[in-house]
Amino acid sequence: MRTILITGVSSGLGRAFAAGALHAGDRVVGTVRRVDDAAAFEALAPGRAHARLLDVTDDEAVFGTVADVETNVGPIDVVIANAGYGVEGVFEETPLAEVRAQFATNVFGVAATLQAALPSMRRRRAGHLMAVTSMGGLMAVPGMSAYCASKFAVEGLLESVRKEVAAFGIHVTAIEPGSFRTDWAGRSMTRAQRCIPDYDELFVPIRNARLAASGRQLGNPAKAAEAVLSILDIDTPPAHLVLGSDALELIAAARTAVDEDIRTWDGLSRSTDFAEGAQLDISS
Repeated sequence: MRTILITGVSSGLGRAFAAGALHAGDRVVGTVRRVDDAAAFEALAPGRAHARLLDVTDDEAVFGTVADVETNVGPIDVVIANAGYGVEGVFEETPLAEVRAQFATNVFGVAATLQAALPSMRRRRAGHLMAVTSMGGLMAVPGMSAYCASKFAVEGLLESVRKEVAAFGIHVTAIEPGSFRTDWAGRSMTRAQRCIPDYDELFVPIRNARLAASGRQLGNPAKAAEAVLSILDIDTPPAHLVLGSDALELIAAARTAVDEDIRTWDGLSRSTDFAEGAQLDISS
């Protein structure tokens, strides 16, 4: 029986991941923000569903929670850093306080969770660190600058950590969902107030379309859970797990655009080198 720590299990993909793992017979420690949510989560599988109250923006609480789990539940085999939310708004209209808050949860909350779990995994030379980024961590759309920036940051964090811990038998996977039928685009999203009419033509249709699509998205959370759980028992799990056909298409288009820029400006990029090449100073 695996012990899986999942942050943010009160709803959405976090709840789906937890429910799927419990159905598979795993032991799941799920973090929530409210006492009522804790009781509801533990009722899913008494004895195997363990709730912990946690605000992932509180570093000390995150480390304390992980230590408590390791001591009182068992060594953590898998971490899914899922807790997060979305800030929607044109960049110029989004208060910097909202941008900072977005990073506090989506980036630093993930960093604290993974860092807290690493020492035990490193000592045991085993474990799987996972974090839910987004298709918005590999591509970006208008009106989601704070959110996409936070998810791009998590992608970079995971890419580096993956290379640091590979020798210890620890796997690292970025989970990159597209649009799933959760309340992420509904009540769970923070929306910046509109104040600059110049953006109306671009952004009003985008916001209206997102609101209209909430609850009718293509992605099935239960199937996302099946996909994530399916990679836990393989020797070489993916570094990137894209979930959803919409995510595949949008990420592919974004990567093609970057590749085209690189090819187009190859000569200018190379022009910044010293003509004689790199000089290595072995005395320093």
